[in-house]
Amino acid sequence: MARRFLYLCPMKQISELLSLLDLERLEVNLFRGESRSVGSARVFGGQVLAQALAAAMQTVPEERQVHSLHGYFVLPGDLDIPIVFEVDRIRDGGSFTTRAVKAIQNGQAIFHLTASFQLDQQGFDHQVDMPEVLQPDELVSYEGMAKQFGDQLPGNIRKILSIERPLEFRPVEFLNPFDREKYAPTRNVWLRTKGDMPDDRRQQALVLSYASDYNLLTTALLPHGRATDYRNLQMASLDHAMWFHRPFRTDEWLLYSMDSPSASGARGFTRGNIFNLEGKLVASVVQEGLLREKG
Repeated sequence: MARRFLYLCPMKQISELLSLLDLERLEVNLFRGESRSVGSARVFGGQVLAQALAAAMQTVPEERQVHSLHGYFVLPGDLDIPIVFEVDRIRDGGSFTTRAVKAIQNGQAIFHLTASFQLDQQGFDHQVDMPEVLQPDELVSYEGMAKQFGDQLPGNIRKILSIERPLEFRPVEFLNPFDREKYAPTRNVWLRTKGDMPDDRRQQALVLSYASDYNLLTTALLPHGRATDYRNLQMASLDHAMWFHRPFRTDEWLLYSMDSPSASGARGFTRGNIFNLEGKLVASVVQEGLLREKG
């Protein structure tokens, strides 16, 4: 099967992404999804995460919104084989609904997700402040950086920056691609879709879940002189947790503020808070991943 890429005009890229997350129902609790390459040799973690959440959503009443998810990446996904998602309806309560989802290829689990959904309810409300950073209109996108530096960039960095995506990223901090400078383990990146999104809150949550796997794990490399040089490194997400605090739109700028409190035992531990332009904290993310030198 020929691998398909999201190399389209912006609106078609969004349409392709939403289509990718719209799974085929095989049975009451069984669903199937295809994969699209984002430039790596295996299924992008954000894709299988969002697809597993989409499978769970198809078994949950529409008035209940996802408020948290926890996922484990078990095996690398094969881009050329459809993924089957098996949903276990753990509990349907008065306010909360719990689902477990197993993603399967070749008879083996490659990913496991648990997710909880809740009716909208009122209660206590507080949050941390959004960091004071440059606004997105003052910054250059990844694609803009590729054009700006052109052939001056190392080939691997130029390839990463030049990949067409349905999402636009504008990093706040400049990471020097020409040497192994060491940085503090913090990073801020503005993100949004490159086209308009439907009003549906579930689709907004799916796209943000997909986007949340970008830029996060590599934050753990910043103190080690490998901020932009991933050659001879083995990197893989091990687990991923996410909490949805407030409604948001992914076609409006969101600030992904990330840090890495620790790296040890060939694992990097990373966290992220996601804010909208008004400074509201809309989601939080935690991830641990494999980080080790090859050979």
